[in-house]
Amino acid sequence: MQKKQLIEHYQDFREALLDWFGRYRRDLPWRNTDNPYHIWVSEVMLQQTQVKKVVDYYEKFINRFPRVRDLADASLQDVLKVWEGLGYYARARNLHKASEVIVNELDGAVPTDYATFRKLPGVGDYSAAAVLSIAFNAPYAAVDGNIKRVLARLFLMEAPINDAKSAKLFQQKADALLDPNEPGFFNQAMMELGAVICRPQSPACLVCPVNLFCEAFHATQQAEFPKRRETKPPPEHHLVVGVIYNKAGEVLLTQRQLDGLLGGLWEFPGGQIAEGETAENACVRNLGEVVNLSVRNMRYLTRVRHAYTHFKIVVDVFRCDYEDGEVVLNGPRDAKWVTVAALQDYPLPRATHKFLGELIGE
Repeated sequence: MQKKQLIEHYQDFREALLDWFGRYRRDLPWRNTDNPYHIWVSEVMLQQTQVKKVVDYYEKFINRFPRVRDLADASLQDVLKVWEGLGYYARARNLHKASEVIVNELDGAVPTDYATFRKLPGVGDYSAAAVLSIAFNAPYAAVDGNIKRVLARLFLMEAPINDAKSAKLFQQKADALLDPNEPGFFNQAMMELGAVICRPQSPACLVCPVNLFCEAFHATQQAEFPKRRETKPPPEHHLVVGVIYNKAGEVLLTQRQLDGLLGGLWEFPGGQIAEGETAENACVRNLGEVVNLSVRNMRYLTRVRHAYTHFKIVVDVFRCDYEDGEVVLNGPRDAKWVTVAALQDYPLPRATHKFLGELIGE
């Protein structure tokens, strides 16, 4: 196809897509604002998280921290508690750090400049393009998982969508398609197309507003795209935790280091089970190694399972009584004895919430 024809082809695609999006887009709270900070919060929350789950969290977060200054002034613990259950907690930590940079170094305003915004903690190429295009109509093409899938089918792209080496190819296609006059509206339309029409399984091709332009549709190869690089099944780790009660009826919580998985959250102490070790012996050993305490009256409470992005865990939970020792931390950032009733005041991992009801109901 010659260059002139290609440009006209792309323009026809844009018009069809934007007309559909203008008529049928979902009514989502972050689409009813032009506040750059609110748009930014929504884009951070939407990373690797389904829209229906984000809606309630977004509204709760914005009600609690309506301005970027409110977020910067809040403690990290308050931020993590509001975020609790949404997962990928590094997003919350980075959003909090970035808000402090904006307030302390950028006069409290979300930067309109790509390079400046891109340097903020937690901001990647996608976030920068999405926020700046939607909030400021800046001409940057956003490329997320939904958009990669749309592009792969539109152009029969052989590049695996889960291979970092493919990112440049998808970005080039997105840049070429981007509507220069309405980049933010166009980016949202592409995201919407991938979410509700060009789905991973059973795409709704017959009602797709741009099926005329889709090579996979015309070749009846929708199910063959996008391509993915084969990955190994996620490993499963067997862990134990100990809910230690002192004489006052309080339980010991430990706080994870601020960096890494679940950084800053609170949990009951524990660790992995060694090969050939019983769960009960592993619990006693880990409590001694992690918090320097010896315990007695061990009682099996329950088992919980939880899946993270790259691995799964099976956790055996024990209830026990404090016997001897002073708390000395080997790994955790902090530790506190708290009442069972106060547990819900702390940001806790989802796996902990799976057995928290059994403790509170005792």
